[in-house]
Amino acid sequence: MSAPTLFEPAVQAPVAAGPRPLVIGGDLSLKSTGLGSADWADAVRTKDSMRGHPRLAFLMQEIGSYLKNADFVVLEGPSFGHAGQRGHEELAGLRIMVQHWLWRREIPYAIAPPSSLKQFFTGYGAASKAKMRATAEQVYGRTFEGPGANDKCDGFALAAAGYHWLGYPLAEIPADWSAALGGCEWPERERVIAR
Repeated sequence: MSAPTLFEPAVQAPVAAGPRPLVIGGDLSLKSTGLGSADWADAVRTKDSMRGHPRLAFLMQEIGSYLKNADFVVLEGPSFGHAGQRGHEELAGLRIMVQHWLWRREIPYAIAPPSSLKQFFTGYGAASKAKMRATAEQVYGRTFEGPGANDKCDGFALAAAGYHWLGYPLAEIPADWSAALGGCEWPERERVIAR
């Protein structure tokens, strides 16, 4: 007998065969990058005094230490509603640097727009950070607290999206939630599975 779920009817993604790959989610930020996978989450935080090239070099070193063993990475895409934010150009640079770093190492990656990620994770495309954390606890049994809690949760949510897309769902969710994955930019599935 299966465990009860919060949703009726419960919809589960097709389950893939073989060992579960290492999928890592990355919510890239200049101040607090959230990274996560099925069993862990962390945040790479920078000091307020760090700027420019030294900050980018530090972030690439730290983020790379997490991503180097990944089979697949899911990165959050830009939030166009915040296009005028301070540091926009530097953040765009960080996104491209991480994508290029992954490409050079032949680690496949996907890009999940914020609204698609929120719809997948909570069922609501404009979910607040508090709603993301509440859903992580209610649906996935995960809690995120302390400095970088929101970023850690986002990193975990991105990984959950990647696992779901690959056929290794971390929780049972409604079909309309998982349909949001159609709004993401995915690589060729065979390339990911072949790793």
